[in-house]
Amino acid sequence: MSSTPAPRPLSVAELDLAAPDGPVLGFRPAPGAPAVVPGDVYTLVRLRGRPAATVVGTVRAGEDPAEVLAALARPRLAGAGRPGTDAERLAAARPPGPAASAPPRTSVVVATRERPESLARALDSLLAQDHPDFELVVVDNAPRTSGTYDLVTGKYADRVRYVREDTPGLATAHNTGLAAAEGAVVAFTDDDVIADPRWLSSLTAPFATDPGLGCATGLILPARLGTPAQILLESHGGFAKGFAPRLYDPAHPPADEPLFPFTAGSFGSGANMAFRVDALRRAGGFDPATGTGTAARGGDDLYAFVAVLSAGFRLRYTSEALVWHHHRDTWQDLRNQAYGYGAGLTAYLTATLVRSPRLLPALLARLPRGLAHARTMTARRGETPEGGVPGEHGTRHHPWPASLSRLERRGMLYGPIGYAKARAQSRTRARATARARVRPQAPRGGSAVAR
Repeated sequence: MSSTPAPRPLSVAELDLAAPDGPVLGFRPAPGAPAVVPGDVYTLVRLRGRPAATVVGTVRAGEDPAEVLAALARPRLAGAGRPGTDAERLAAARPPGPAASAPPRTSVVVATRERPESLARALDSLLAQDHPDFELVVVDNAPRTSGTYDLVTGKYADRVRYVREDTPGLATAHNTGLAAAEGAVVAFTDDDVIADPRWLSSLTAPFATDPGLGCATGLILPARLGTPAQILLESHGGFAKGFAPRLYDPAHPPADEPLFPFTAGSFGSGANMAFRVDALRRAGGFDPATGTGTAARGGDDLYAFVAVLSAGFRLRYTSEALVWHHHRDTWQDLRNQAYGYGAGLTAYLTATLVRSPRLLPALLARLPRGLAHARTMTARRGETPEGGVPGEHGTRHHPWPASLSRLERRGMLYGPIGYAKARAQSRTRARATARARVRPQAPRGGSAVAR
């Protein structure tokens, strides 16, 4: 991996404060995480329940971890009461807890493949949401066994709807979930997350008050930091997009993102996203030649973000919509992710060009700068600035191996090729399906759709 000593495991916890300089209201391990032990602790800091920051501190034997971490958090939060942007002022003015406007009827889609244990953990957290009106749909993607079917129709019978999709690929599975959705909003998350109880309400409530909102994304934090691969990924940003709310409006492009809307990676991630159903359908849904499970390796979420924005809808990011993600824990997993990120980036750009030719002039004008920016970001991961901890987004405290940067760049070169392969495979399957005209069979006698 590297001659640099491997990072030590961190405990993961939550700390709730009454105010930036106020007393501790609560302290506990993160959902699904083991008990906090002496050593380094990665901590989500909340202000009366609302996510506000992350800190990392060292807790020695005999010390009160809540007080140690609160002392580190208070200076970080000193400016939290003075938000600067209009979006931040609006967010600060809204009280914590359920939104004033009831969120719309929502369909939550979880695409999965052969991971019933992690899926059960995710479903338990999703069924505990405080959202007043939602359904839960599991899309079983190209199953090889009946494990997912048995779990959903057994343990979760009458509470979770089962849908089978035999064509492999995350984008295809998401399109199947979109077709099955009965809500006005459809939210997507992964089978390896634990959702905060307020996740769905926080993510979807803005759709009730903003008819021009097409997409919303939220905060993704690590559920565990027990292996070098998990720690390295989080030290270099992980999936988090920070704690400041953002509103992306195609009518008023953000001044700090000259490549907008093609820097889709800054908008959010597929493990925590929701769309107005009509907006996503109008944008054409997900491109089935992108995403995990296809030759393109990724980019399905990025494509959808840009498609919805290009259709004239707004996109909102909020840290109040929180899920805890179980990062993959091995070095090979991290290698696969590095290559997949690079491939997904250029695959989604290729998909955008192929499926939306009207965007070609804008895309071509921005593409060289966009690729140069992405290449610079991967190269910068090899730098190690003074200070910095995994709790500070993107500080790169642990050196990013040059081998992973090379893998990302190789993935970027491969992305358009992978997309072309996936697109050809998709057309071949569509022709074969049209010729065969057979109904898909559920595993071991189950139905294709079950409640």
